[in-house]
Amino acid sequence: MKSLCIKSNNINFLNYLLCEFKNINIDNVCFSCNEFKNYKNIIIHYRGINEASFISCISEILSNLVIDEFEENIIKKYIFHNHFYFNNLEQEKIFNLCFETSLDYYSEKHEILFKSFYNYLSNNKNIILTGFINFRLKKYYSIIEEVVDSAVNKFVIEKEYNEFITLLKLYISSQPSNIKTVHLIYLDNYSLLLDENKNIININDEIFTAKYLSDISFSSNDYILNTLLSLLPNKIFIHLINNNIDEFINTLQLAFENKVQICTDCDICTLYKTINKASLNK
Repeated sequence: MKSLCIKSNNINFLNYLLCEFKNINIDNVCFSCNEFKNYKNIIIHYRGINEASFISCISEILSNLVIDEFEENIIKKYIFHNHFYFNNLEQEKIFNLCFETSLDYYSEKHEILFKSFYNYLSNNKNIILTGFINFRLKKYYSIIEEVVDSAVNKFVIEKEYNEFITLLKLYISSQPSNIKTVHLIYLDNYSLLLDENKNIININDEIFTAKYLSDISFSSNDYILNTLLSLLPNKIFIHLINNNIDEFINTLQLAFENKVQICTDCDICTLYKTINKASLNK
């Protein structure tokens, strides 16, 4: 017979485990909950012959417990202690980003937790849950650090991008327009500007005269942006030859707001779609 004793004073943890153990899908298992001097204990007895399967099942439940019930607090503490220079609102945004990032690491986290619990329970009858989580899961904590650091980087990039958009909008709203209409022919890495008479507009590619070049690289699109900021058209028709709205097009929409109109099916679109198709067939 294999017996295990899980010790904790955290009521949420105990209730979580009791609920999971009630639905355990292994025969010859019984459990009880008792309170002794220092800890409340869940004692599990297994009378079957497949101890490895039993320990695997318990390790799976404990791994899920850490991720479902303990991880949120771990992440918040790490953000608070290591990224204290962000204000409360910023820390909250980083915390929310952690859950998006954490999904990419779920399998890796779960595997580390499972192996840690399995190896320990194979050789020990008692486990003090909070102590084990705090002091015996270094590899798991390194993953949490990676998750938080990734979320912080994402937050900083988004913050800088939003500040960049705000600067563009302030500039656009404060300057007079130099042209009525501009047509942007846009196809992946190929861009062309036309005026209202369909004449080609020379793109300003002189970086030293650039009004705004973003820290976020748009490659050659930076020069399109710079030209548009020099012209400040009242209306920008963006002709999407491949019907794809990418990061650069989103930036133009955010910066120029209601001055932008997306087009995918006009005479200009048809012409350049035909030209593009012909070039692909050569």
